[in-house]
Amino acid sequence: MKTVLITGCSSGFGLETARHFLERDWRVIATMRSPRADLLPASDRLTVPPLDVTDPDSIARLVDGVGQVDALVNNAGIGLMGAVEATPPETMRQIFETNTFGTMALTRALLPQFREAGAGTIVNVTSSVTITPLPLLAIYTASKAAVAAYSDCLALEMAQFGVSVRLVLPGRSSTRFAENARPLMQGLVPDSYADFAQRTFGAMAGAVSPTRPEDVVSAIWRAVTDPDCPAHQPAGEDAVAALEGTAT
Repeated sequence: MKTVLITGCSSGFGLETARHFLERDWRVIATMRSPRADLLPASDRLTVPPLDVTDPDSIARLVDGVGQVDALVNNAGIGLMGAVEATPPETMRQIFETNTFGTMALTRALLPQFREAGAGTIVNVTSSVTITPLPLLAIYTASKAAVAAYSDCLALEMAQFGVSVRLVLPGRSSTRFAENARPLMQGLVPDSYADFAQRTFGAMAGAVSPTRPEDVVSAIWRAVTDPDCPAHQPAGEDAVAALEGTAT
């Protein structure tokens, strides 16, 4: 029986991905900052341990207790929208600590067992905004773009050991992701940006159909299970269009 470790499983893409793998007879380690086993179907193949990806001790406790992992899905992240000039340095660092350094830290902690096993898959969930930049998303985009560059380089290092590193790039979505980030966004759109922000938000709302959770789940499943999956796997109509546009 194969094991997948998924971060950020309390809601959104992480929660739906955990359900998907459970339904397909995988052993699932569904991590959450504040674990709630009731969010997922009861199963002897399910473990819901606490994990704060910004806390080295939390990562160490998790890795020491999970046993062998066949696939890692780095899904945990924080969203942020706001003008760069209004975003405090501490908020910028908070975004990078979770989205970028947290992903790197957990991945690094699991690399020895992947290397020693001579197999495994690491899937890092980024965003299609790293392909098609949008205003008021500079800090968030930068944190995800760093993960993308990191992943591409790590893939070259780990290929010699039979370990795959892939990216899943969701498009615009309607999940609790933005809702959870709302407290960070207070005051990040000054009055001088208000009209621009309103036009920007309106254009986003009128864009193509939002990415559905099932689009992202399918992309993650393929990234983990399909040996022929491309290194960059888009999820959602807008993400597919964005990635295709870079290839033309």
